[in-house]
Amino acid sequence: MIAEEKKVSKLKGKVAVITGGNSGIGLATAQRFVSEGAYVFIAGRRQSELDAAVKQIGEKNVSGVHADVSNIADLDRLYAVVEEQKGRIDILFANAGVSEFAPLGKITEAHFDKIFSVNVKGLLFSVQKALHCFMMAAQLF
Repeated sequence: MIAEEKKVSKLKGKVAVITGGNSGIGLATAQRFVSEGAYVFIAGRRQSELDAAVKQIGEKNVSGVHADVSNIADLDRLYAVVEEQKGRIDILFANAGVSEFAPLGKITEAHFDKIFSVNVKGLLFSVQKALHCFMMAAQLF
């Protein structure tokens, strides 16, 4: 019983944001964080998958925010929701990513732009836009 109490409270009171949290590793991480006591915001591009993920996690200590990490306005909205509801971030898992393989001779500029927009631009700005919310967390201590 004591081990179970430690597991439940390991992240108690922590606020996490997980991009790409509506499937795969992101969803599994969100489930684990919630089970360990964190409040988790999951961000995803597809509303139906986001809603299903929230329901799967159990709708307790989790919020889904429709956001595409390659869209700066979506990231601004994501962090505005986090700041409004929780005031800070303790954990960021910048997990969103896409992969579309193509032979070197078949890669188009649109293909390249899509991959880099999510995997590079999305990662960088997911972290940059979160800095303010991390600073809010630091002020609490």
